[in-house]
Amino acid sequence: METFGAILTQVLHVGLMLAAAPLVVGVTRWLKARMMGRRGASPLQPLRDLDKLLRKTPVLAENASIVSEAAPYAGFAACLLAIALVPSFARGMAFAPLADLILLAGLLAFGRMALALAGMDVGTAFGGLGAAREMSFAAFAEPALLLCILTFAILAGTTNLDLIAATFRDGALGLRVSLGLAAMAMLAVAIAENARIPVDNPATHLELTMVHEAMLLESSGRHLALWEYQAALKLTLWLSLLVAVFLPFGTAPEAGGPLAWLGGLAAWLLKMGAMCLGLAGFESAIAKMRVFRVPEFLGAALLLALLAAALLFVSTGLA
Repeated sequence: METFGAILTQVLHVGLMLAAAPLVVGVTRWLKARMMGRRGASPLQPLRDLDKLLRKTPVLAENASIVSEAAPYAGFAACLLAIALVPSFARGMAFAPLADLILLAGLLAFGRMALALAGMDVGTAFGGLGAAREMSFAAFAEPALLLCILTFAILAGTTNLDLIAATFRDGALGLRVSLGLAAMAMLAVAIAENARIPVDNPATHLELTMVHEAMLLESSGRHLALWEYQAALKLTLWLSLLVAVFLPFGTAPEAGGPLAWLGGLAAWLLKMGAMCLGLAGFESAIAKMRVFRVPEFLGAALLLALLAAALLFVSTGLA
């Protein structure tokens, strides 16, 4: 019975994340528009855009290789596997034993590699420029994420996300400076990973300093729909990851029934709404930085993550 409940929870979780991803993007855009005094598009607009793109046949350049055809599916599959590992409304899902943060970081890196290869495949200047910048930013973002994982592993004794969330939920660790530093580092990495302001502007295809959008200029039809859907899933994944680690309260316990799932779903929706509101408010209050300032931004995140891990080593006597 417990196995059936874990499988059912996993299926419901994946369905919830697939349905929520476009809404997270749409709600964030709508909130941002309202904060700037504009009416804004409907929160359902991303769903309409995806439906329109999925109906169109992709157009490929004459010199495009199989990379341009396979990369959208590979990147989407990696993101889908990653999002299946991050808990939402309940713990103890079927994939919970596999929900290792290092595996999660590897899946995100694979998705980034697929996007960069797709951007470079045709050989356009914009695509190569965007891919080069994406990988250079990843050189700072990935070590910062791994150092945050090291901090969580020292505190919880494991890199399993489900067990880390359970440990933090119990509150036995209390308030720690290292957790605050790791939280700030992960927020900066999440902004960079999702190409949000101030690192990149997701609302335009015409920025000369663009990163993410530059790699999508040769994509069209359902290929572009897969990339856009992947971006929405990645944003939902990162918000859910931050919620699971730093706001683990309200999540339904392992082997909980339907009533516990409803309570966990309500708590997750509330926390995700607060995260969307915070993201919209942050992007409304800050301007996009110049591209040569992004390494400084991510370098600060790397330094914060390093300080978090170093403080833990010193305080626990492991140094």
